[in-house]
Amino acid sequence: MFKFLEKYKYIITGSLVSIFFILTIINLFIFSKSLTRNDDNYRKAFYKGYKIFAVEIPDKLDFAGENVPLNNYYVREALDRELLLNTYFQSQTLLMFKRANRWFPFIEPILKKNGIPDDFKYLALIESTFANNFSSSGAGGYWQFMKETGKRYGLEVTEEVDERFNVEKATEAACKYLKELYNINKSWTLAAASYNVGEASLSKSIKTQRTLNYYDLYLNQETSRYIFRILSAKLIISNPRNYGYYLRKKDLYPPIPTVFVNIDSSISDLPGFAIKYKISYRILKELNPWLRKTNLPNPSKKRYNILIPKEGYTNYDLLMKGIEDEPFQLIDTIK
Repeated sequence: MFKFLEKYKYIITGSLVSIFFILTIINLFIFSKSLTRNDDNYRKAFYKGYKIFAVEIPDKLDFAGENVPLNNYYVREALDRELLLNTYFQSQTLLMFKRANRWFPFIEPILKKNGIPDDFKYLALIESTFANNFSSSGAGGYWQFMKETGKRYGLEVTEEVDERFNVEKATEAACKYLKELYNINKSWTLAAASYNVGEASLSKSIKTQRTLNYYDLYLNQETSRYIFRILSAKLIISNPRNYGYYLRKKDLYPPIPTVFVNIDSSISDLPGFAIKYKISYRILKELNPWLRKTNLPNPSKKRYNILIPKEGYTNYDLLMKGIEDEPFQLIDTIK
């Protein structure tokens, strides 16, 4: 037996190697075919489920009652750019929807009372996304006032108090500023552009280029985009389904019913003040971010209005009480 194996070992070995090679090829073929089939299924699912559309430009559009010349190709393309960026930057735009639902009702009456067009609420929205932060240049609050500009329009800005973060007072100050900017060139569009770049810089561009039409001015990139960013926010927030956003009322941040507590004296302990009104210091700061420290010195007896929620309205269920959604139906119009 061993002599037989010794005699034919090369033939046997070769045969085994051949069989192994054939089996390997067959296995690879089957595996490759399986991979191909999986890839085909993946592609079919991808092409069926993943769709991206260009956004439509409206036939007519205005900012604060002033016509946007959409027949101008670079105006149209500038608006298209901002609409695309905001439509497909879904996380940021969803936050805009949610926060606007809370703060627009607070800002709108102040704009109306001061004779400022309602469209300027979108200026505040694109300036800050209603997040009370500082910019890299030091501008702060929902209206993103620089320190000196805020002071010029009556806002107190100290270590203890920064009224750029007081939504009521900052909105009043913004109204004064916008009126002043409007009176320079009698254009709300130019007033908004001036808000961004500064009145001196815009006036210089107007004088050099000899035009009072914002859409004809050659400006720095930020100011060239500024009005179109406002317009894109206006279009998307006003017509969410036109841009693929299907939000239910319960998905939005509800306004918080509040009352003012009038103060004309110092407060040595703001956390203790919050407890007195049955809220946490966290809630006090959420509604009054203009209070910069844990105390409020007030030697001059200045009158301050501190916002606190109506009793119980830190509770989410109470905030949402009575908010009812229409029956939700996502209609697929593409067959």
